[in-house]
Amino acid sequence: MSLLLLSLGIVLLLVLRVPVAFAFLGPSLVYMLSIGQSVGMSLRLIVNATASFPLLAVPLFVLLGVLANRGGIADMLFDFALAVLGRVRGGLGYVSVGVSLGFSWMSGSAVADAAALGKVQIPAMLRNGYPLRFGLGVTGAAALIAPVMPPSIPAVIFAGLAAVSTGALFAASVVPALLMALGLCIVVFVQVRRLPGIAPVDFSMQRVLATGRRVIAPLGAPVVILGGILGGFFTPTEAAAVGAAYMLLLGFAYRTLRLRDLAGVFVETVVTTAAIMLIVASAALLGFILARERVPQLLTESIFGFTADPTMFLVITAVLMLILGTVVDATAVLVLVVPILLPISAGFGVDPIVLGVLMIVTLMIGLLTPPVGTVLYVLSSVARTKVSEVFRGSLPFVVPFLVIVVLIIAFPDAVLWLPKALGL
Repeated sequence: MSLLLLSLGIVLLLVLRVPVAFAFLGPSLVYMLSIGQSVGMSLRLIVNATASFPLLAVPLFVLLGVLANRGGIADMLFDFALAVLGRVRGGLGYVSVGVSLGFSWMSGSAVADAAALGKVQIPAMLRNGYPLRFGLGVTGAAALIAPVMPPSIPAVIFAGLAAVSTGALFAASVVPALLMALGLCIVVFVQVRRLPGIAPVDFSMQRVLATGRRVIAPLGAPVVILGGILGGFFTPTEAAAVGAAYMLLLGFAYRTLRLRDLAGVFVETVVTTAAIMLIVASAALLGFILARERVPQLLTESIFGFTADPTMFLVITAVLMLILGTVVDATAVLVLVVPILLPISAGFGVDPIVLGVLMIVTLMIGLLTPPVGTVLYVLSSVARTKVSEVFRGSLPFVVPFLVIVVLIIAFPDAVLWLPKALGL
């Protein structure tokens, strides 16, 4: 009965649009008091949840993304991609996907990607005759590449919770992220056939060379970060620090960052990190309660009683992530569900790296679905339009993501190809 009341309390707070962290924290504290546990013990559980060396990479990767955003890296990538692809029919759609793919190597956040690129790409599309829904859809969907492509903040959180190699999870995420970009390009190709009024951008080799020179140094960031991690020179946390320092030097070199801008950069980093860590901490307390109530054991018995097929387990996991991702923040879902599903996946013989990639890719779809859909609200604010318009524009671009989820389930060993090839 107490667990039922706890669940109802959380659901009610989420329906009332209370922030996820507080929707978890309030009922959890009431539960702890009701069973005679002190507030002090709850605070210890909360603090211990964030006292993790792997999670130290989170604020550093957030800082890296903020510096890339404030340093105008997104604008440089957009200018170069536009110079190369602008004359192609529907070129701005491909530019949107390409820039998001390039920026994803630095940001790790779909929200940062959508906010930074939406301000540039959507007005450019409207000026060249593209429908608003198309611009909203391709920009929002392309932003979802960032949390999958390393450096991925959800991957860092999953690796810390599951005690797996962050480098291996990063490597396993590369191919799905590239497939996401390819799938979006296919949808763009199909969509632009129906858009006769779009205008191409004049091609200039001089412009290609000029913009290309400016992106050479920024594109060195993923080489430094991923090369350092996969080559064994840095831990992910150290690579995040090196990447942030590299991006800071680029900002000063290009004069897109000044000393007076650093206060704003650090404030934005702290606010974003605090939001993530508060969710991690409150979800950890809720996870302790679920463990005390034997929810993982009951769920394990139920799933094993339902099926003994690893593929069916992955299907159940994907459906669960799709549902939870529409109503709860992805970080909270990971902190809550990973400790529950990890031992179950081990029983089915599913590699935790495969489980992590599947969960992350599937959860990211929730960023484009109401009522949580953070990317929907960001683009709605950027374009000053209704959330429903963003959602309708995004629907066709979600299809390739669902196809990729099916491919991960059908061919789980393919996810492990790159980590094995790199010896991770």
